[in-house]
Parts: sequence; structure tokens; C-alpha cells
Amino acid sequence: MKLSFEEMYNAIGKKESFYEGVFITAVKSTGIFCRPSCRARKPKAENVTFFNTTQEAIQNGFRPCKVCKPMENENETPDYIKNIIKELQENPFLKIKDYDLKQRGIEPSQIRRWFNKFHNMTFHSYQRMLRINNAYNEIKCGNSVTDTAFGSGYESLSGFSEGCQSIFGRSPKDVKDKNVINIVRFSSKVGPMFACATDKGICLLEFTDRIMLETEFQDLCKRLNAVILPGKNKFLDQVQVEFSEYLDGNRKTFSVPLDTPGTEFQQKVWKILQEIPYGETWSYKEQAIRIGNTKAIRAVAGANGANRVAVIIPCHRVIGSNGDLTGYGGGLSRKKWLLDLEKDNKL
Repeated sequence: MKLSFEEMYNAIGKKESFYEGVFITAVKSTGIFCRPSCRARKPKAENVTFFNTTQEAIQNGFRPCKVCKPMENENETPDYIKNIIKELQENPFLKIKDYDLKQRGIEPSQIRRWFNKFHNMTFHSYQRMLRINNAYNEIKCGNSVTDTAFGSGYESLSGFSEGCQSIFGRSPKDVKDKNVINIVRFSSKVGPMFACATDKGICLLEFTDRIMLETEFQDLCKRLNAVILPGKNKFLDQVQVEFSEYLDGNRKTFSVPLDTPGTEFQQKVWKILQEIPYGETWSYKEQAIRIGNTKAIRAVAGANGANRVAVIIPCHRVIGSNGDLTGYGGGLSRKKWLLDLEKDNKL
């Protein structure tokens, strides 16, 4: 992503977190370097120089800011949490208590803060939801409620029943009527992402700071008669690999299956979106023409906005008829970044 001095300087004025990892701001008058989103007062342009990495800033004699701590990657999942999540997903019956964390040299309050911030739940709630998800799959495969409850580590049927009721809104024997959407949070070059998948494919791929995210979760659950739970899912593993390859410029098309419930019109619009070639852009008007209704420009824009699968269903490739970038759920800065990426790697 090549940015001019003016673009980078304007970005630090807006405190845009999107530019995290794209450049480092160094202030000559103080000898300090910062993240693009640092909350400190904006320096004068003549006192600013930009570097690509923190290493370059250090090599040029600058020291890290104590406010924004640019040497730490705040959005990256720490390795110790990655290892714990992997361990729990491989063995969902495992219970990791505060004592176990301390034995591993991990402060319980630290991991609690991380899960509350990035998953909106406690670490112990995350573990309970993994166990419930595994129990759901066992019951759906024909296992008895009793065997599943005690096999999942519950000490009583009443405790298991209460857990099912709180998550599925029904008793264990009735959970077969509910579906499960698995969710994962992962880091990427364009910021942290949420991905959701059913047993049919990816149903959501979104930036974690998307304003409409909660509405999308609720709509998915309603349309699929489902609850969202953490858990292993082969499509979640596949989408992370393919998305990373795309952002590195090594992938132009995706092969991960999709499961995208919506109205008949939305499905038609999303299908057309996937026909826009890599590195090219269409207007809303061109989209409307291709679905056979030239008067449906606003309706097309609305359907684009309802797309829950960013990048794979590429609504970032739609621009205004005058060539201007138009609204994008992930933000116009990300839209520009994605279009520049595809332009640079088209050939």
C-alpha cells in the first residue's frame, strides 16, 4: 500500500486504526515514534517523518511512545492465548481454571480482560460454550442426553440442562431443532476479522469494527434458526488460509464454500458481485443492468450493504458512476487498500 506524505499525515489526524501496521509516525522534535492511531496531540507536519516499520524508526534514533506503545501489536492474539484456544478446541471437555493458568505463569485477570475485549465474554464462558457446542454435536449424532452431559464434564443433568437452556433457549432433548454457527476471531493485514461458518460453508466474514456487526449476527441467527458458538469448523480453517493468501497478493479467487441466507433479490445481487473480475470495478448502475433492472440502482446498493461476506463477495469492487469510492462497511480506507492491492497484483 503506497501512501503519500499527505495521506499519512491526514490519517494520523483522524486517528484511523486501519493504518496500524502500514506505517509508523516519527516526530523529530520529541524523538518519539507512534502508531498512526496514537491519541497524542497531532504534531506539525514539518516535524514528522514516516517509516514502514518500528525497526526503521529505532535505527534512525527514535524511541517508542509510552502512550500508544507501538512495539506491541494490540490486535494480534497473543501466542499464549492462541495455544490455549487450540488446546481447548482439540479437547473441549478440558477445564482450565484460574489455578491452572497460574501454574502456566498466566495471570487470570489478564486473560479475562482479553476475552472480554475481543469476544465479549469471560474466559470461563468461552470454555462453557465450547463444551455446549461439542455436546450439541454429540446429541445431534444420536448420543443420549445423559451420556453427553456427564461425558462433557457436567456434574449433574440439571446443570447441563440449564446450560442448554441459557444458550439454545430449549432443553437438551430439543436442541436437535437448532443449528449452530461456529465463530472465530483472527488477525489480518486489514485488521482483526470475525468469520462464521455452518456445516455448509462461510456465512460471515467481517471486520470486527463494522458498525452493523451485531445486527448481522442477529439476522443470521434468525434466518438459520441458529446460535453462534466458538468451535472447530473446517471452513473457518480454510477461509483464514485463503484470506491471508489474498492479502499477500497470492490469491485472486476463493474456493471456500459459502452459506449466505438472504432474499431472492439479495442472492441475485451477491451472485453478480462475484462476477466482477479481480482488479476491476463496476458501478451500481452496471450491477443493476446485469440483473436486468436499470431502475434498481438503490435496491442494488442496499443489497450490497447487506452482504455479510466481505472480500469473498467483493462489494469493495463497486464504485460510483463518476469513479468515486462510495460507502463501504469496512471503511473507505480499507476499500482503497483492497482496490490498490488488486490493481498492483492483477497481472
